[in-house]
Amino acid sequence: MAVAGMDNDATDARILAAALDHVRRYGYERTTVVSVARDAGMTHANVYRYFPSKLALADALTAAWLKPVEADLAVIADAPDPADDKLERLLLAWASALRDALEQDPNLFDVFTEASSAMRGVARKHRSRVRLLIERILEEGVGSGIFVVKRTERAVALVHDGLFRFIHPLAIRLDRDVPRRLLDERLETIVRSTLRTLKAGGT
Repeated sequence: MAVAGMDNDATDARILAAALDHVRRYGYERTTVVSVARDAGMTHANVYRYFPSKLALADALTAAWLKPVEADLAVIADAPDPADDKLERLLLAWASALRDALEQDPNLFDVFTEASSAMRGVARKHRSRVRLLIERILEEGVGSGIFVVKRTERAVALVHDGLFRFIHPLAIRLDRDVPRRLLDERLETIVRSTLRTLKAGGT
C-alpha cells in the first residue's frame, strides 16, 4: 500500500527535474510546459494538475533551488559560536551563495531575479526565512551582551540595507563583471562595519 502523498511527491520531483534541465539548457523564456511534460513522460494537461501555470512551475523550481541555501544558513545560525561570529559567517555565506548561483546557474538565477523584481511569494519567503535567522542571532547576541540593540527591526534593516548590493539579485547581476575579489573585499568591509555598529548600540 502506497504512503499517502508519495506518488504526488514523486511526480512533482519528476516534473521539477525536467523543468530544471530545460531552464538550464534553454532559459526560462524558451522553456515550455509542453516540452517539460514530454521529458517528464506525461501530458502537459497532467503537469497543470500539479502546477497551474508556467509561472507556478518556475516559482516551485526557485523554491527548490533556494532550499539548500536556506538550510546551510540555518546550520550557521544553529551553531554554538558567539553571535557576532555567526552573523558574520551567515552574511558572508548568503552573499557568496547568491553570487555563486549567478556564476554557475545563470538561467536559473534569471528566474530568481524575475521573481524578486515582481516581489512574488517565493522571493519574499526566502527573504523572510533568512530574516528570521538574522533576528534570532541578533536576539542571541543581545542576550549575551555582544550586541546593543534597542529595536530588532531597525537592526535587521541596517543589515539588509548594508548588504543590498550583495543579496538583491538585480544588484548582483549589475556587478556581474566586477572581479569577485573586489566584491568580497567590499562585502567584508561592510559586514565588519555593520557588526561594529551593532556592538556600539547604533540601532
